[in-house]
Amino acid sequence: MKKKVIIISGALLAVLVFIISLYFFGLTPVSKDSKTVLFNIKPGTNKIEIVDDLKDAGLLKSKFSSYMYVLLNRNLNLQAGKYELSPNMSTNEILKKIHEGKIKEEKNTFNITFVEGKRLVDYAKVIADNTNTTEEEVLNLLSDETYLQELINKYWFLTNDILNKDIYYPLEGYLFASTYEFYKGSTIKDIVARMLEGTENNLNTLKNLVDESKYNVHEILTMASIVELEGVNDSDRAGVAGVFYNRLKTGDSLGSDVTTYYAARKDFSTDLKMSELNNCNNGYNTRNGCNSGKLPVGPICSASLASLKAALEPDNHDYYFFVADKNRKTYFTKTNFEHESKVSELKNAGLWYEY
Repeated sequence: MKKKVIIISGALLAVLVFIISLYFFGLTPVSKDSKTVLFNIKPGTNKIEIVDDLKDAGLLKSKFSSYMYVLLNRNLNLQAGKYELSPNMSTNEILKKIHEGKIKEEKNTFNITFVEGKRLVDYAKVIADNTNTTEEEVLNLLSDETYLQELINKYWFLTNDILNKDIYYPLEGYLFASTYEFYKGSTIKDIVARMLEGTENNLNTLKNLVDESKYNVHEILTMASIVELEGVNDSDRAGVAGVFYNRLKTGDSLGSDVTTYYAARKDFSTDLKMSELNNCNNGYNTRNGCNSGKLPVGPICSASLASLKAALEPDNHDYYFFVADKNRKTYFTKTNFEHESKVSELKNAGLWYEY
């Protein structure tokens, strides 16, 4: 009889050891994979449902062990929220994190990057992609005269020049390119305000130069936008600006391809037609003698601070032409003959730069 009791006790002990082993084994991590899984617990979800969902998400090795763990730890308060969990976490680590309410903190802001040298239509797409709006809605607002007048009244550098009927987009060139942080739910007006503040802040650092210039802010931003697209290096931008100012002084047209591309509403992936080059009825075109001695009617892109500085502090030289090679080196020349000779030289050397 005694022997029989010993055998039964041994069997019960073995079963108990097996159950305990199974229990603790079930609490070990599912794998060594450290990938992050975003796990969401909705309000009102009970503990058993949470264990089931964790197992379905591949975060628990054993439902049985997890159920037992929850039953043995009655003080567990599994809180609703979003948690960053991983398969390499043990069951007790996972449940402890949920018990302590260590939810993933969601940032209440987002960033938008606006690249310099881009047009307002490009920015409209960026704004639409980052907000609950469309490009058309953005462009419509930025052409609304009532809204524009509010902005003119608020910012010293915005004037009635932007309301010229020949201008495609009134705020072209006025929205400073940078990376901005916005609160979620920000409107188009919120975003535009931040970008205009960016322009104001940069212009304020150059206010003395702006006041001393013979050109007004609209003209300065227009020149800066051309320099932005024509100058291939920051170090050459002041020289490029000097060429354009020399042309203005002598009553020549700027002869800038980038203004004609803008006039034709084309990007640089397509060629300009002769009719577009000769369209002198367009206030932006400065090729083939169009708008001689004048700047375009307005900016053609948003310029960088380097181009803005170049427009305000151009190099003082006697060059009237420039060309850049495919290695981004700029050559300045005084006459059209010298310019054409340099172009031929670059083409023959395989250094001709194409858009």
